[in-house]
Amino acid sequence: MARTPGRWTGGTLTARDILRPHKVADAVFHPAWIPPSLDPAIDKLKRIRIIAGAVASVGVYTVFADGFDPTELLENALLASAVLLFITPFTVGVMLLVWRRTGTLRRLRTPLLSSLALLLLFIGSVVALVLLVQTVNGTGNTLVIIGAGMTMMWMLGFVARGTLRVSGNFFGTGAVHRCLPALLATVTSWLVAVPDLVTGDLHGLGFALGVVFILGAPVTVTGIALLETGRLRRRYGIRLGAHPAGHPPVPGPVPPMPPGPPSGHPYVPPQGNPFGPPRANPYGPPPGAPHVPPQPHPGHGFAPGQGGGNPYAPGTGGNPYGPHAPRPPYGP
Repeated sequence: MARTPGRWTGGTLTARDILRPHKVADAVFHPAWIPPSLDPAIDKLKRIRIIAGAVASVGVYTVFADGFDPTELLENALLASAVLLFITPFTVGVMLLVWRRTGTLRRLRTPLLSSLALLLLFIGSVVALVLLVQTVNGTGNTLVIIGAGMTMMWMLGFVARGTLRVSGNFFGTGAVHRCLPALLATVTSWLVAVPDLVTGDLHGLGFALGVVFILGAPVTVTGIALLETGRLRRRYGIRLGAHPAGHPPVPGPVPPMPPGPPSGHPYVPPQGNPFGPPRANPYGPPPGAPHVPPQPHPGHGFAPGQGGGNPYAPGTGGNPYGPHAPRPPYGP
């Protein structure tokens, strides 16, 4: 179903989808007002950026060092949410000061407020998941454990899917400026990873391995972001320092190809049947003209329709070289 512009979910959710957290997360964390991607190659770059950003946000090095610890995983998620809550508005505010020199900011108010609402919605979902986990771990009531546990499992799928969505569109900031998601992903990944390196908190890993796991993700995110912004600049004329109102119009969707001829190829004229009856000779007599039999040579005595049509049939006036009655040599 196509999304309706102006609505948050675009009318894609049904009552049956409520039981499927990934469907709800797709509709909630990738709203209808987020513009579609300009280039399939940029989508591929975003997927790589999502993976590298997840390494920086969740902390894969903790899994390798101390085993999988859900508590530490939730702590990292809360830390990443706190960083997003402060660094995202700060970075966008800096860019607004840059864009203000070349254009007005009034037209950016609606997408900015929508992006802020999406950010708060995601952070609220992470906090709600953490509270559910703490409730299940801290209570001894069976009914509470069952009810909160089922809700916690639903929220776990909802938040996990939502994390992938907001990592790709970075809270819909692409509606403000096409280059903002790449910039915010770079800044956030560095702010999440660098404190561990500065404080020396390598979680039991050696220095070399710790540097690889801590700095590998932000370096990768930065490289992908540079490729993404460079492609936007070269192909579409979109620059990070330019006001969004000054961008050239982006190309619209490609119209569908019209149906081809029966031969199946859109650029080849229809071909006839090579095994069918031969086509008429364009240089022959017109249709309906009677066939004229061959005419005899003058002096042969051949009349059309006589002797079966053979000019050399025996008889008078027939073949001059055929048998004939003898004539006296000295007759009159």
